[in-house]
Amino acid sequence: MLIFSDLVWNHVDNHMENRHSTRSFLYTWFRTLANSASSKKRARQADIHRSRNVGVRSMMRTCIKRVYYAIEAGDKAAAEAAYKIAGPVIDRVAGKGLIHANKAARHKSRMNNNIRSMA
Repeated sequence: MLIFSDLVWNHVDNHMENRHSTRSFLYTWFRTLANSASSKKRARQADIHRSRNVGVRSMMRTCIKRVYYAIEAGDKAAAEAAYKIAGPVIDRVAGKGLIHANKAARHKSRMNNNIRSMA
């Protein structure tokens, strides 16, 4: 006889593999307040999008940090190279709506001004 957790894990393995994390699936599966089928689906989709957005936002922050680390080290060539990578990443994140367009412009402008002010 299978216990309930075995049924859940089999469902996860069979239907949700490579879609998003198992933990977030189980959280949505057991903790959602949704009642109708459509609201349960929206809760699942929201969780998938949230887990994806966390990674994209983290990637953007890492790119920005690389620029500032190069500026602090005084390496203008490395800072310019990191800025060329960070600029399109920031634009892409703003295009997806994860950050406001003005915030993206502010990040890029401040990085560019710091790079230009280097000796």
